[in-house]
Amino acid sequence: MYTPLALQHGGYEVRLITFQALTKVYAKGKVPAIDDATFEVNDGETVGFVGLNGAGKTTTIKIAAGVLLPTAGTVAIDGHDIVKDKVAASKASGWVPEFPNFDMGTRASSLMKYYAGFYKLGSSTDARCTEVFNAVGLKGSEGKKLKEYSQGMKKRFSLGVSLLSNPHNVLFDEVLNGLDPEGIAYFRQLVLDYKKDGKAVFFSSHLLSEVEALADKIVVVHKGKIIKVLQRQELAVVGGEAMRIVIANMGDKAVAYLKTLGQVAVDGNVAVVKGYSGEPMAASMELTKMGFTVSEFARVNESLEEYFFKLIGKDGGGA
Repeated sequence: MYTPLALQHGGYEVRLITFQALTKVYAKGKVPAIDDATFEVNDGETVGFVGLNGAGKTTTIKIAAGVLLPTAGTVAIDGHDIVKDKVAASKASGWVPEFPNFDMGTRASSLMKYYAGFYKLGSSTDARCTEVFNAVGLKGSEGKKLKEYSQGMKKRFSLGVSLLSNPHNVLFDEVLNGLDPEGIAYFRQLVLDYKKDGKAVFFSSHLLSEVEALADKIVVVHKGKIIKVLQRQELAVVGGEAMRIVIANMGDKAVAYLKTLGQVAVDGNVAVVKGYSGEPMAASMELTKMGFTVSEFARVNESLEEYFFKLIGKDGGGA
């Protein structure tokens, strides 16, 4: 049985985001959008949430943000139930939706101040808004209307809004989608800074290379079910060990030998041997003795993207 981390530590406050048996069904008789999901995002931890379109990522994040009610189960922000204690839970978190819904005819500075009003910043409102505009790289564009912003600028503005209250927990839904290169670089640094500050960061993204680079933990969701939780130490060898070897005069005998070492995939003169944990040098020397010319060899790991599609099945129908 799942026990929230705060209770595991004797009941004292532990600041984190917990999802416990979270379920959402949009209509009676329909398959749940998210089904019995249980995991947590700890202090100082960045958790990536990955899955195909329609897997349940946005539904999960919207429930955590308090804009969608769960059918069953709970989400707690720093111990505050997002349904029973919504005000306290919302104050402890910031949320950036995939498609921010702003009044495009409003000037960015006015809109930022409007959102700052929710946090009752008082006399520090102007200074905080200026600080946020500078932080997200929008200095000098405060007077423009949102409709004059590029897609990347709009996404950075949305990031800025989420930073106003300096929340301890942050929820990002496909935040990298539509960001310009400057915005992506800013997001990377933001996540690193949040980690140093001990904040909990939960973000979904279809850019698996970015998730792999940033996340301490990755939660894989497929058809509403959590099918895998990968810890940081597992990410280093996420797809298992493999060897990449380039053979100038690739031939059947070389392939036959490589098949004795592991599962082989050949593309022209390049072969990848999965499941081979030996020294690439040893394999290279053996091939050389057999008369083959090895021009390159190295140990490699399967990428998160390759592992992900193997996990769910290449057609998305499950492994």
